[in-house]
Amino acid sequence: MKSTDFKFSIPKTLVAQHPKLPRDEAKMMVINRKTKELENKKFKDIIDYMDEGDCLVLNDSKVFAAKLFGTKEKTNAKIEVFLLRQLSQEENIWDVLVDPARKVRIGNRIFITKNLYCEVIDNTTSRGRIVRFNYRGDFQKYIDKLGKTPLPEYVKREPTDSDRENYQSVFAENIGSVAASTAGLHFSKELLRKIEKKGINLLPVTLHVGLGKFRHVEVEDLTKHRMDSEYFEIPDYTAEEVNRAIEGKKKIIACGTSVARVLEANTTAGRFIRSGKGWTDKFIYPPQTLKVVDKFVTNFHNPQSTMVMMVCAFSDKDIVMKAYKKAVKDKYRFYSYGDSMFYI
Repeated sequence: MKSTDFKFSIPKTLVAQHPKLPRDEAKMMVINRKTKELENKKFKDIIDYMDEGDCLVLNDSKVFAAKLFGTKEKTNAKIEVFLLRQLSQEENIWDVLVDPARKVRIGNRIFITKNLYCEVIDNTTSRGRIVRFNYRGDFQKYIDKLGKTPLPEYVKREPTDSDRENYQSVFAENIGSVAASTAGLHFSKELLRKIEKKGINLLPVTLHVGLGKFRHVEVEDLTKHRMDSEYFEIPDYTAEEVNRAIEGKKKIIACGTSVARVLEANTTAGRFIRSGKGWTDKFIYPPQTLKVVDKFVTNFHNPQSTMVMMVCAFSDKDIVMKAYKKAVKDKYRFYSYGDSMFYI
């Protein structure tokens, strides 16, 4: 398939600018892959599609306040420093994006506060830089205090204090993402308790989501697209429970494309998964299929994104496009703060 096969338009008025609260009151479209039936539900109804012994796999990565703002020494030009990932904890070296990039060169210092600055030590891309911060203590405290929530560009407003909580799943624990695994945003603590009480296993994996999540596939030939590598971890007990459920003919429910990507990147012969940690750049698109995942919770995604391509690898593309057309007609809310889809 070609990238333009996944080209469609979404009315700007349907792009969610604020979260739906309470979380589990968001709309959820249920797509039955066998009968082709589409149903409008509330997200809290998802429990009705889970059975005792099933596994709901969740990404517990936590978004950090990755956007810092400072001034360039001597000129006092205002510079945004978007932290992507820490390359060296000992030397506090980071891979970042800067804006405006034309003003930032190797050797420049950007002061975040009077005493905290970063020095540019290398270039990576047009906006990408490698910087070294002068602070050697618990840098995360500085980030939490000084940084802003990295909302996606299509959210056309400044982040607020409430976004620190809302652009985060209630089960997030491991700091490292610069974008939320948005499928998980709809789960409330109460709903998770009900799901667990029903006998469904809640199992964590970690995938630290990067900005590649929002990048459109620009090459026509999908085989030539390269995903950004993202760090993952699968605990031993998660792999054990997933494999036990597979052996027992129970369902594996992936919460989000990040979870599906981690599971599918770590399959073994016989459809089982292995525990471990590392980096993955796995790109899943039709005519590939998902081997481990039986049911799939996700949001409505950008056209020509790797996320919508993965969904079409899991379900028939025609059904996916039919669901998107229905969502526009029924005024669903789109993207990170938007409504949900559940493929069964």
